[in-house]
Amino acid sequence: MYRQQRALRRCTRAARGLAVVGCSAQVVRVLHSYPDGRNDILSQGIDRFEIEQLDDSRSFLQAEVDLLPDTGAAADRSAREECVALHFETMRLLGTAEPEVSLSLDEPLAYLLAASIPADLNFQQALLAMRSDRERTETLSSYYRAILPKLRSGARASERASTNGHVM
Repeated sequence: MYRQQRALRRCTRAARGLAVVGCSAQVVRVLHSYPDGRNDILSQGIDRFEIEQLDDSRSFLQAEVDLLPDTGAAADRSAREECVALHFETMRLLGTAEPEVSLSLDEPLAYLLAASIPADLNFQQALLAMRSDRERTETLSSYYRAILPKLRSGARASERASTNGHVM
């Protein structure tokens, strides 16, 4: 019964447009401050959490949350290497310049890679909710493998078109 009630609460929250799984963030640096008090900031995700109870009794939404540590297996180095290679090929074919990023193949990196891909928010939210680095890495690699044939085909067509009918 408790699981059914909890699942019902999750569906109700999702229907209201609020994701059940989120991530706390730390401000790394203020990039630009505006005269009206707004700021452009660089932030870093710290801890994943799941909303257990919402409280909207104040002018801002509050929640009781449980932290969500990974409980599943970590991806092995070869899976991470493949994921990184697929990521950089995808970004190159999209014409997106990758900022200088320091990657360690000995650490989970799916979140870092997923932050820069042109995937819809539902996909990124699903990655955030996964409890295993291996599952996130495999899912991200599958995403890349699914879109790369289209990107490669588009790149070849673009290259042929740029010759303007000339072979050489």
